[in-house]
Amino acid sequence: MDGPGFTASLVAGGVAGVSVDLILFPLDTIKTRLQSPQGFNKAGGFRGIYAGVPSAAIGSFPNAAAFFITYEYVKWFLHTDPSSYLMPVKHMLAASAGEVVACLIRVPSEVVKQRAQVSASSRTFQIFSNILYQEGIQGLYRGYKSTVLREAVEISPNLVAGNRNLWESSLRDCSSKSLSQFCCLPAKFLFPNSSCKSYIPFSLVQFPLWESLKALWSWRQRHVVDSWQSAVCGAFAGGFAAAVTTPLDVAKTRIMLAKAGSSTASGNVLSALHGVWRTQGLSGLFAGVFPRMAAISLGGFIFLGAYDQTRSLLLELGSESP
Repeated sequence: MDGPGFTASLVAGGVAGVSVDLILFPLDTIKTRLQSPQGFNKAGGFRGIYAGVPSAAIGSFPNAAAFFITYEYVKWFLHTDPSSYLMPVKHMLAASAGEVVACLIRVPSEVVKQRAQVSASSRTFQIFSNILYQEGIQGLYRGYKSTVLREAVEISPNLVAGNRNLWESSLRDCSSKSLSQFCCLPAKFLFPNSSCKSYIPFSLVQFPLWESLKALWSWRQRHVVDSWQSAVCGAFAGGFAAAVTTPLDVAKTRIMLAKAGSSTASGNVLSALHGVWRTQGLSGLFAGVFPRMAAISLGGFIFLGAYDQTRSLLLELGSESP
């Protein structure tokens, strides 16, 4: 099972996740308060910008570790020739699977973290206890759908069941279509009645772009990119993906911060987006876009650079051990 370096991916992902979350937490707090329905100043302004950091710290390692071990496993499972035109699609599917698994850990952590960020006077454990008491376990998973739609798309149960031929034939059927149509492929399995054109999931943009930029840079210099070069590619990919997925991030924030029992709290992403559009227009849908781009660009540099560096180090140590 560990032939392709799954243990190294798990540990490297966890280290990268903790590093980026703790370093960039203040920027994330500012972004959350800008998107809060009560407004930036009432949500806390620049006060207590580390409110909610315990929740982020606890969830960071298992969240990132779960993503990367899933991401690397699906890439290995759907092995294709490096020169194949299916490579971007493979990376999209691997990122989608990774995000669906990681969101099981990320969403409860983010619900608690975001409520702490807009209620800096409340302790993290107190907020966690209140959610469980008032809303039950489902309260911790409020916004799961919007988070998954923002980060990735659900993938077909046939992948989990191991029906690899179905996926490969589906990919070949779509190979002549445009890149924008590729983004809709996984969504058709679980959301047949929805328009995936409304969703440009973060990881479907970031990871294929990151992998493509690394491949292009490697080709230009005729050797595999170094960790710092991987980090630069990650910064560009992350910033671009952050910009185009900001409306989904706004919807996710509104759903997670909504009062229990309200229409927004039901988790309807389109309804949340429509409400923001109706009251605040385009500027509301892109609230916090610049701190989000700054945080995720810097985060992509730290996260993907640290992941590549740590994974390479662990694989090197593993090859040297008897």
